[in-house]
Amino acid sequence: MKICRQQGTENYGAVSFIIRIGREYAVKRTNEGLRQDEWERNFLQQQQKNLDISFENFVEIYFADMENRLRESTIINKRYVFDLKVTPYFKHKKMCEIRTSDIRAWQNELIKKGYAPTYLKSINNQLAALFNYAVRYYDLRDNPCRKAGSIGKSKADEMDFWTKQEFKEFLPSMDSKPEARMAFLLLYWTGMRIGELLALTYEDIDLEKRCITINKSYQRLNGKDMITPPKTPKSNRQISIPPFLVEELKEYCSMLYGITANERMFRFTKSFMEHEMVRGIKETGVRRIRLHDLRHSHASLLVEMGFQPLAIAERLGHEKIETTLNTYSHLYPNKQAELAEKLEIANGEE
Repeated sequence: MKICRQQGTENYGAVSFIIRIGREYAVKRTNEGLRQDEWERNFLQQQQKNLDISFENFVEIYFADMENRLRESTIINKRYVFDLKVTPYFKHKKMCEIRTSDIRAWQNELIKKGYAPTYLKSINNQLAALFNYAVRYYDLRDNPCRKAGSIGKSKADEMDFWTKQEFKEFLPSMDSKPEARMAFLLLYWTGMRIGELLALTYEDIDLEKRCITINKSYQRLNGKDMITPPKTPKSNRQISIPPFLVEELKEYCSMLYGITANERMFRFTKSFMEHEMVRGIKETGVRRIRLHDLRHSHASLLVEMGFQPLAIAERLGHEKIETTLNTYSHLYPNKQAELAEKLEIANGEE
């Protein structure tokens, strides 16, 4: 392999290198201001198939592979975590030399920053996934994250949600903004995810059959509107809606002049909804919850109405019923007491 500087390519601080591998030539262009020897070292490290390379170069190998297998939004989120919370700490360490003690030291630095337990867990999981990849495909003997143990929690200690009364107190704050009002009605009374709501098109709504088809999700990433498949295969579903919600949708759709069948019904982003929610909470004085907690609010309403976990899982689009049970099991104790009382009554009947 031969690497040499290409002549006449130093415009705007950019540098190009000609790479010869056997008889093939390729041109690599970089705007990162690296010297030729630095870039050559990084390139050669990323070509080799062992772990005697720097952490930051292995991260590039990892993402080059995973970009073909994960959704773009997932890659962007993973990149964000690595660039800010992981790579700066391990950057120049060799992959084969990172020990359990190094992982523990990094974890302690994160804990000192006071991040939420669920965020700590998420960051740690990203690093563990990278080392799992190294174990599986690059013959790393063991994952140092496994020995170091995890940090944080997989779910928050308490789940916030609104009761039906709290939602009804909040809703009038949206009267001056019909598009936001309709969006909040759908989030609360269907339990759909915010990305699923924002991806809805006119043809997804069947007012005669009183159902909404969920088959895509919307995100705005790096200034681009992105429509992607929903979160999991079982997120593809149809949600039945009550007659009063059908009437609300009819009135809202009557204001969408000239909308086409495949055009998005809500032409705004998640940040707009978050802003409106904060405004409405300040105006009405109801408890502050997150936008995603409206999904939990719908699930808690279904539990209170006596629906079983399987029906709730299907409505929410959970891939496994265990997800529903793990997330909402704490809402069922009162139902267990009610069940015991009914068994007592049944025992006394002739």
